Amino acid sequence: MKTNLITREGFDQLQQELDFLWRTERPEVTRKVTWAASLGDRSENADYQYNKKRLREIDRRVRYLRKRLESVRIVDYAESQEGRVFFGAWVTLVDEDDTELTFRIVGPDEIYERKDCVSIDAPIARACLKKEPGEEVLVRTPVAEKTWYIERIWYEGGQA
Repeated sequence: MKTNLITREGFDQLQQELDFLWRTERPEVTRKVTWAASLGDRSENADYQYNKKRLREIDRRVRYLRKRLESVRIVDYAESQEGRVFFGAWVTLVDEDDTELTFRIVGPDEIYERKDCVSIDAPIARACLKKEPGEEVLVRTPVAEKTWYIERIWYEGGQA
């Protein structure tokens, strides 16, 4: 089961996606379906079939987003988080070879198409929680175990 936490920015992005699908894309695709249906035989009408399929995809995503937006809990930055890793933190880790890894810990809905975000449910995020700069982080995955050190922690809206 997914964690129901989300950052304010993540919530706003999901809300924008819902608004775009419902107010812009769905009416446009509906017009195309209506137009294609008016041409007659729907069984061999590629425009009709494609747009009808797209309409089902939009409706499925709209249902998901509405349900998800009702169930998530927005976690805003609080000054008490400074200096330790909590939800919403940007973290820079360094390993023994001086390889750096920087990411933000966010909700599972916020990681798609992002290379700089990690879900709070990921092993690396779980291992970092409540740690401070300089502390060792042991990350256990099904495949391997790796040691990192926290070099830096910061929050958007907080201090760098």
